[in-house]
Amino acid sequence: MRGLERKVIFVWLLQVTFLVSLITAGLLFAVLLDLLPVSVLALSVVFEGLGAVYMLLRFRNWSFELRDDHLFLDHGVLKRTRSMVPYVRVQHIDTQRGPVYRLLGLSKVVVYTAGSKGADVTIPGLSRSDASDVQEKLRDLAIESEDMDAV
Repeated sequence: MRGLERKVIFVWLLQVTFLVSLITAGLLFAVLLDLLPVSVLALSVVFEGLGAVYMLLRFRNWSFELRDDHLFLDHGVLKRTRSMVPYVRVQHIDTQRGPVYRLLGLSKVVVYTAGSKGADVTIPGLSRSDASDVQEKLRDLAIESEDMDAV
């Protein structure tokens, strides 16, 4: 089983901080209109702390493995998800790098599968070289499995 790069925690913490900032702005607006007491702003600190703990647990609980006949993913904090993606179902594989990911040298690998809409899976927080390696290995394994039955 392989995990993610530690730097992805920073990306996830940025997302939490942005969300908490929006909540804080709303609370501040309510305080300025005398709709809520000033002490309610302390909730922002609580939300930030809970968000940080959640993201650390999210990182610790994220793993994947390229097995003989399928990609196995295991992740989740409150809701645990274990996915098995047969290589024979893989349609194509992308790597994605947004601005923050590029800044930190990270990539996401997105595996698109045949079948129902939204059946794609994403492996976030890989180094660029790991993402390229995973993409190539998945491509090779998908090509090898083309002759297999998709059921």
